Amino acid sequence: MKRTSALFALALLLAVGSPAAAAQPAADSFPCPQQIAALATCYSAKLPSGALVLAAVPKNWNQNLIVYAHGGPGPMPPTNDLNSRGLARYSIEVKLGYAWVGTTYRYLGFAVQQSADDTDEARQYFVDHFGKPKRTILHGASYGGLVGAMLIERYAKNYDGAFFNSGMLAGAIVGYQFRADLRAVYQYYCKNLPRPDEKPYPIWMGLPSDSKLTLDELTARVDECTGVTKPAAARSELQKKNLANMLAVGGFRESVLIRHMQYGTFNFRDIAKITQGKSPFSNRRSQYKGSDDDKALNAGVSRFDSDPAGVAALKKEAEPKAPLSIPVLAIHSINDPQVSVNAEAVYRDLAKATMSANRLVQAYTDESEHTAQSDAEIAAALDELTRWIETKSQPSPQSVAARCNAVTSSFPGPCRYRPEFQPHGY
Repeated sequence: MKRTSALFALALLLAVGSPAAAAQPAADSFPCPQQIAALATCYSAKLPSGALVLAAVPKNWNQNLIVYAHGGPGPMPPTNDLNSRGLARYSIEVKLGYAWVGTTYRYLGFAVQQSADDTDEARQYFVDHFGKPKRTILHGASYGGLVGAMLIERYAKNYDGAFFNSGMLAGAIVGYQFRADLRAVYQYYCKNLPRPDEKPYPIWMGLPSDSKLTLDELTARVDECTGVTKPAAARSELQKKNLANMLAVGGFRESVLIRHMQYGTFNFRDIAKITQGKSPFSNRRSQYKGSDDDKALNAGVSRFDSDPAGVAALKKEAEPKAPLSIPVLAIHSINDPQVSVNAEAVYRDLAKATMSANRLVQAYTDESEHTAQSDAEIAAALDELTRWIETKSQPSPQSVAARCNAVTSSFPGPCRYRPEFQPHGY
């Protein structure tokens, strides 16, 4: 019997063949992304939590499993399209022979601990239906890196190693402070979030808990003020001025303004629920620079203070703090416009402070997009991590770069590793 047929039979047996397994959702066949359609069989199910899982088992399965924690988060309903996009983006992992399982999370907003639970439940789903793999590697991308960092503090015994790319590893307070500053600067120029005729609320809160504002409506407000979705020639002079000031003060490109505003609006509303309405952010001492009138901006911008209880609550939810207990290999784009490479410096310092630096290797790629590492760069990192797990021999940024050059004959490059680079922190 072919492996895929045997696995499917095992899935059915585990799903319906015993009382203990009867509560597990069946492993229903699901179309694989076209990148791996000829190489693997895919299955999906809805877990009791409401999260959707998607698993891929390659025909040449190497008996190792990758458990994927996706990025985001965003205020959208869970759909398998999200899982399929993640599997397609990282199809290199299946091509390398790894089985793969990912989850939508039950809620796509900001909920780090809950998302960590959902991710480990996806791992358990795979084990229940396809058996225990030889090795299990956690892969967290972007926000999924933060989810993954918190997950391995609680579930490390279930994993042999972790791989993060462009991970938000600094924690939410340090990592999201710039979006709190952005919201204050945005309101100074745009005055439409909230509008003058809407009920006021603290800027750091993102939105009131009962707000019905949608993603499209937020985009319309940002566009109303900046014209950012229109060609530059179609923007008014005021829109050009507002946009130029915000980008200069924030230090990022216009292509990510709406994304940062989405996170600083909807995710901050989720954060306010976690902190029970107490601010974890402060811009009391922020000095904004780069506008056409910094003095007026700093005098007129809305100010807010952090609350110790709010800080403590968000740190508990979303700030790595424990020693690393399994090998972790993290890669990051040096000029990442969405998650600063300086997040890696915070995670590096944590590993040093907790005497677990021997379990962390970080390597940096010289590109300026978010989670844009090539197949060769990802394959090299995974190869080096798996070798580390198997041989106990710790890799280095140099060995990751060398491995990348070695795999380009099999997987598309480029190889842009910069072994000498080190981030300095925020």
